[in-house]
Amino acid sequence: MFGQMMHRPLMISSLIDHAAQYHGDTQIISKEVSGEFTTTSWGKVAQNSKRLANALSRYNLQLGDRLATIAWNNYRHLETWYAVSCSGYVCHTINPRLFPEQLVFIINDAKDKALFFDVTFLPLIVAIKDKVPTVEKFICLSGKDEKVLAALPDVLFYDDLVASESDQFEWPELDENTASSLCYTSGTTGNPKGVLYSHRSTMLHAFGIAVPDSLNLSAKDVVLPVVPMFHVNAWGIPYATAMTGSSLVLPGPNLDGDSLVSLIDDYKVTVALGVPTIWQGLLAAAAKRDTTLESMNRNVVGGAACPPAILKTFKDKYHCETIHAWGMTETSPLGTANQTKAKHADLPEVELEKLRLSQGRPVFGVEIRVVDPDANNQVLPNDGHSQGNLHIRGHWIVSEYFNKGESALTEDGWFDTGDVATIDPDGFLVIRDRSKDLIKSGGEWISSVELEGIAMSHPEIRMAAAIAAKHPKWDERPVLVAIKEEGSNIDEEAIKAYYQGKIADWQIPDRVIFVDAIPINGTGKMVKSELRDQFGDVLLTA
Repeated sequence: MFGQMMHRPLMISSLIDHAAQYHGDTQIISKEVSGEFTTTSWGKVAQNSKRLANALSRYNLQLGDRLATIAWNNYRHLETWYAVSCSGYVCHTINPRLFPEQLVFIINDAKDKALFFDVTFLPLIVAIKDKVPTVEKFICLSGKDEKVLAALPDVLFYDDLVASESDQFEWPELDENTASSLCYTSGTTGNPKGVLYSHRSTMLHAFGIAVPDSLNLSAKDVVLPVVPMFHVNAWGIPYATAMTGSSLVLPGPNLDGDSLVSLIDDYKVTVALGVPTIWQGLLAAAAKRDTTLESMNRNVVGGAACPPAILKTFKDKYHCETIHAWGMTETSPLGTANQTKAKHADLPEVELEKLRLSQGRPVFGVEIRVVDPDANNQVLPNDGHSQGNLHIRGHWIVSEYFNKGESALTEDGWFDTGDVATIDPDGFLVIRDRSKDLIKSGGEWISSVELEGIAMSHPEIRMAAAIAAKHPKWDERPVLVAIKEEGSNIDEEAIKAYYQGKIADWQIPDRVIFVDAIPINGTGKMVKSELRDQFGDVLLTA
């Protein structure tokens, strides 16, 4: 016997309709590429998304066609998202920080029919235009601009399209499994791979990140997604904030610490989201400006392991709770979020701090496990000690990569994340390392993440990357590549001494190499492969 309840397909259009109807006057602040600020609202975003939908309906587009965006976090980009996906097309967000060759590969692999872009990226669009034959329309996310028109004579301008259309549009009722958006992995090895999300997976993911035991979003919040909309759909924040009616502050292209401090203080941001490198810049700027970041009560950090010093500074100096989260493009991205349980209230401060450094526990909708790859993926116990390859499955986890035509899962239906981890009895996950970044010395494993966390807790170290260097006796040994804080005179021996008592002596790096910069990829992660190429033989030389 079936239940006797209404059935409504889970569609992204219901998010923007809800936001318009019940939170229509809630502000959305948008910083434009010009540096100016625009104040709009969920109601206006909904109206303009329908105007754009009307414009798109006049083109020769079919259900499932991919329409690409190369743009910053701003209101036009947000309106484009909803217009494209709600109309039955696929919103393909592209990371402009990738190499031009990778951008061309991605656009051609997706067979994008149109490309929306911010003026900032005009030189990039001009450079690749003749290499992307499937793109029939280039739409600049601005009003009419003579400079853009001179470079791209056939360009369309977003403001003109929207101004010429009605805001009356009936969103089509789609199968909830219809594709809604497409993101590609960062492509640190080989070509990027596409992950095609559905309306259903996106809706369930929005529920998953909004609940109190996850990112805890509500209509009381002013949310600053520093994470770009081209990075795994800004971690789903533009969807979840429409669901909850939160106010949005969209930072545009300026993601430096000083700009972010101004946004937080000027617009009373309560929660912000970004990668660790973003928070390092923010904390440095906040210290120089002597601000208390009074409005911000929590921040979310993901994309890479968060150095302990960042969590501690936010908590002790700014009274701001840091939610450590983990995920990846293939997981939409949320897999886990660090929210404690009632039983943890009485934990000693040292134990609580250690718990908060973990990547948290799974939200409802996903499951995780660790397995032994050398024992036919035998499932290991959740005891907090047994270390193995991290697998995940759930309602918003990839099943196969776009255009690959083969399963991305294990034989028993799990996705292998490429991370090495432990899980405790309460489900708290600790990412020990990426499998490719672990250091194997004399047959024993050393975590680069742990070495980096200790180094960056030193007040005179701004950033650090631990890599495996070849060794004639031990096969591999750890080498630390570090950036000093401005004005620091710290030396190699002082850093080695700082490790004493914090880890076993045999795990202390053999060398500490100071550099002016560490390579960062398009999503804010350190590119250790380049460091290994540069310093991997340093222990073999006399």
